Amino acid sequence: MANHKPNYSGLLKHSKNKSKNVLNKVDDTIKRMIKNQLNINFNTVSLESGVSKAFLYKNMELRNRIDMLRQQQEGLSSPKQVKRNMSDASKDVIIASLRNRISNLEKENKQLKEQLKINFGQLYDEIQ
Repeated sequence: MANHKPNYSGLLKHSKNKSKNVLNKVDDTIKRMIKNQLNINFNTVSLESGVSKAFLYKNMELRNRIDMLRQQQEGLSSPKQVKRNMSDASKDVIIASLRNRISNLEKENKQLKEQLKINFGQLYDEIQ
């Protein structure tokens, strides 16, 4: 015989607890990402927390929070953007300093080779 009045209360309670645990997991992930200054968007939160993007989009509280954090981070420049925005002038300065360093090292190398020749000559004279 079929049960005409099934009891779904246990199933609903389990579903609510599971959803609550996932919300806590996502909240902890977002806090950790903020602390570590990671880029926050739906993809990164989904990957870091192990929760589907669909869940993040469906939950309006999480959706609004991620959108707000993503908009706050738009003004901040990431290390990749800073590297891309490096001006030609700063690149020229770096190139000039590296060229200067190379020439100094080449001079030092030449002096050391000359000193080595002198030392070998003295050593050869002492042997004979």
